[in-house]
Amino acid sequence: MANVRALDIIVLVVYFGGISVAGIWFARRTRSTEDYFLGGRNFPGWAIGLSMVGTSISSLTFLAYPGDAYRTTWFRMLPNFTMPIAIFIASIWFLPFFRRGNLTSAYEYLEGRFGPGTRVYASCIAIVGMVFRTGGILFLLSLLLHELTGWNVSVCIILGGVFVSFYTVVGGIEAVVWTDVVQTIVLLVGGFACLAVIVYALPGGLRQIFEVAIEDGKFMFADADVNPDGSLDFMDTDWGVSFMRRTATMMLFLGLTNWLTEYSTNQNVIQRYCASRSPREARKAMWLCCCFSVPIWGYFMFLGTSFYVFFKVNADENAFAILTGLDGASAEQILPYFVLQYLPVGVSGLVVAAVLAASMSSLDSSINATATITVVDIYRRHLAKNKSDAHYLRVARYIAVAASVLMIAVALWFNTIELRTYQDMGIIMAALMSGGLFGLFMLGFLTTWGDGRAAFFGIIATLAYTLWMLAKRFEVLPPGTFPDTDPYYTGIIANMLFFVTGFFVGGLLPKKKRDLTNLTVWTQDGTPLE
Repeated sequence: MANVRALDIIVLVVYFGGISVAGIWFARRTRSTEDYFLGGRNFPGWAIGLSMVGTSISSLTFLAYPGDAYRTTWFRMLPNFTMPIAIFIASIWFLPFFRRGNLTSAYEYLEGRFGPGTRVYASCIAIVGMVFRTGGILFLLSLLLHELTGWNVSVCIILGGVFVSFYTVVGGIEAVVWTDVVQTIVLLVGGFACLAVIVYALPGGLRQIFEVAIEDGKFMFADADVNPDGSLDFMDTDWGVSFMRRTATMMLFLGLTNWLTEYSTNQNVIQRYCASRSPREARKAMWLCCCFSVPIWGYFMFLGTSFYVFFKVNADENAFAILTGLDGASAEQILPYFVLQYLPVGVSGLVVAAVLAASMSSLDSSINATATITVVDIYRRHLAKNKSDAHYLRVARYIAVAASVLMIAVALWFNTIELRTYQDMGIIMAALMSGGLFGLFMLGFLTTWGDGRAAFFGIIATLAYTLWMLAKRFEVLPPGTFPDTDPYYTGIIANMLFFVTGFFVGGLLPKKKRDLTNLTVWTQDGTPLE
């Protein structure tokens, strides 16, 4: 049973109460879909940037990163080092496409470039991807609530999902952005509190963490499994280029692809481009997010390594079970276990609040983004045209509720499957759910070839490949069935396949005369950004 202490509960009640009040406060200020989706397009860059930090780090940072570093190495940190490159490219070449024309959704651009069918496809792929991502984050959140209360994980999933849904559905994007700012600060304070306790408790302090971790290979950028005695069993990882195995070079390439995808196709990010009061503020937000996020990810990987050293010095059979996966123990349990067993009363409540903050800052953004996409790209565009703005605002809230229900369902599914680490599974799921969206946007941004017909062939090729890989992943097809590529690279191959198919089909089909002004990098007219 969990070690619940009165002061910890008081800290949590105060935190939850404050967030709930914020949702109700912003609900009073939300009178239109423009307010609900974009907050009047008047956010300062620093607020948007911190909100983006909160969205990007999530409970994947606070639970999965320490869990992965505790059980294995720093191998899955490699993709994050390419984020600055992606931000540089996106801030110069991608941002202008979304700051022109008062866009609300990332996929409005696609209709101008390829037609309404392509826009609907991209919107549906984005919705599915966000539902699965939020479901995974909610699952991680439930693990902490389970450790804290002793309640069934399924009950924790439902309670966590309902709370986050409440202030997001009620308050809209303003509630999301400003609560994300607070939650990011709380998360950082909580993370520093954990490391401070470890350094103080170890005889050799910070130096001992580095000495033991280096000796045991915990800082290596090589993939590894854990032996029954807790030592690492290193896999054959090098700097080669291969789609058949995981190499350091391919992990960097995977990261660059993922971050370019994030900053060119992800509604969570694009919505913040559009909500910023100016292009300059939007660029400021992007770089602020980068400058905070990469060090934070590195810090929480280091925290996981510190847990490993702490429990090597201070033997604990429960921590050892988490390290080796005995009796189905999840690596993501290590931070909640440490918090509840080793932190002083009150401080543990603060850290629990920080983990909840990390989860909620991603869940609220994705719920709001899902409502935005569904209303703007599908409902208002195709199903119910020319309704009142009040009608669309009401529907947006209904859809946010529906997205929350789906998120809870996916989290319950995650609770039924066996995971190596959630970070590992998260990379695979992101690859499988990519739908070739980055390849689609690159076909639009970088070429003048092709229209909706070329995009259609790209969609068919990409979906066929993705379904093939899904069948292999869930063992509908034998593992050795061609192509036997590593599941980490499914998204990279899907994007390449989309771009190449669309490019060549676009070159072969008869050309249709179209106005591509400001729709490609080659057809800019110099109009100032809005």
